[in-house]
Amino acid sequence: MSDRKTALVIMAAGIGSRYGAGIKQLEKVGLSGEIIMDFSVHDAIKAGFNKIIFIIREDIEKEFREIIGGRVDKLCSSLGVETAYCFQRPDDLPEGVLLPPERKKPWGTGQAVLSCAEEIDCPFAVINADDYYGRQAFTLLHDFLISDDGDTAYCMAGFVLGNTLSDNGAVTRGICLVDDRGYLTGVDETKGIVKTALGAEAGGRVLNVDSTVSMNMWGLKESYIPLLKEGFEDFFRTMKKEDELKSEYLLPIHIDSLLKEGKCSVKVLVTEDSWFGITYAEDKDEVKKAFSGLIASGVYGKDLFEDLS
Repeated sequence: MSDRKTALVIMAAGIGSRYGAGIKQLEKVGLSGEIIMDFSVHDAIKAGFNKIIFIIREDIEKEFREIIGGRVDKLCSSLGVETAYCFQRPDDLPEGVLLPPERKKPWGTGQAVLSCAEEIDCPFAVINADDYYGRQAFTLLHDFLISDDGDTAYCMAGFVLGNTLSDNGAVTRGICLVDDRGYLTGVDETKGIVKTALGAEAGGRVLNVDSTVSMNMWGLKESYIPLLKEGFEDFFRTMKKEDELKSEYLLPIHIDSLLKEGKCSVKVLVTEDSWFGITYAEDKDEVKKAFSGLIASGVYGKDLFEDLS
């Protein structure tokens, strides 16, 4: 592992309303009952990250700690890796903002990262708990984060749209605009993307399946937190009354606004690894087969963490 401190923030507070019964972040998909987060923690530590921050909800804390938390805490302690737990709460809002009485769910990925602001004391990566990103992506982000490109030099892992779609329903993806130097110039947060016989479409608009997309795997610096906080205040300042129950403060949209204002740069780090994840309950069997294949091919050992000791 690197001597320089870098953190991995795992966003695991999503309600997962599309998934149905159960908590999709905690579904067992490995040969020995591992969940997707186990593979992410493994790959992050292997790449050199030395702090793991879990963002969860208070109502899943007990089950979370039983299924992964206690086990990962013990592993990380033996490797000299820090762990921390933070809660994303719907009522954790900017000063003067009141929670709408009927609002039950948190306010999106931007609020999720803000919920762990006090734990951010080094460059950090952000990922979704229910997505598998591949080992190369963690190495690319880690190596970028320990470089000295400046406090507002960020990065993201870029994936191919066609490799991130579900056979079982619509998904949301941040379709990226990238310049000839490999830097992000904008993100089009696109909802309702579905597979078609010819590729993919959203709302009747045909999409290029070779497009680069963001899967919410970002490499950020400590300097991002004040900008994120300021953006959260602006989010409520401009919110319409009719949107207060469903509106979300999303990382891709906020980073896109910073790019337009010239407040940061984002290097797109293209990974050759395949992405997969659980959006719908029907995705689980496909994900289990994918992990079985990675273990059979030697990408991971049958004892997932044995190569870290």
